[in-house]
Amino acid sequence: MRSLIEASKRLVVLTGAGMSTESGIPDFRSAGGFFEDETRAQRMSDSFYRADPEGFWPEYKAVFLRPEFLAAKPNPGHLALAELERMGKDITILTQNVDGLHAAAGSAHVLELHGNIHAAFCPRCGARYTLDEILANDVPHCHAYTLKGGDCQEILQPDIVLFEQPVRHYQEAFYAVARADLLLIIGSSLTVEPVASLPQYASHAAKRVVINLEPTDLDERADLCFYERQAEVFAAILAD
Repeated sequence: MRSLIEASKRLVVLTGAGMSTESGIPDFRSAGGFFEDETRAQRMSDSFYRADPEGFWPEYKAVFLRPEFLAAKPNPGHLALAELERMGKDITILTQNVDGLHAAAGSAHVLELHGNIHAAFCPRCGARYTLDEILANDVPHCHAYTLKGGDCQEILQPDIVLFEQPVRHYQEAFYAVARADLLLIIGSSLTVEPVASLPQYASHAAKRVVINLEPTDLDERADLCFYERQAEVFAAILAD
């Protein structure tokens, strides 16, 4: 795999939940995960937020702002991708994760397809808020000054893609995959659409590598498959 990375001119990395589990963040969709409870999953939807934004926030915080999320740090896999970028590789990271760990590790070109838990915005006036401001109140409100005077007071919306909302940056992600000469799939089962379809847009000449603990539908068309923890794979590559 090291030779494939060294030979690549345009490297695209698609990361899923398995990238973050090694930082202590749970996989919501696996057996025993938070979204195994269908009612809880429904409460992370755009329609639930719009119907009851005040009731939405405690549910959201119970899922996405748990201690393991807030304490999570980049793991060796995140750091390895950032190091490859610092070494001069042209890398675009497409991530389904909302934890912001790729950016925290130092990667510069990251497309967060499902958003980021570290921010929120006002759906009325567009003012943006940090994680500290989100955590300051049980139900965060907008305090931007309005033209009518006083605070906006609209209940904020988290800056992640809720169920029923479209993913972000999809067109840019599509073009990145189409131009790539090496595509790495790390920690994704490739079952959640539309992101799961992105690898099919890679050119016939592009090399494909899958790093995941379980098999995926892409494995038969991949040039290499590693059924190991991604941190161990990258540690071996960087140590060579």
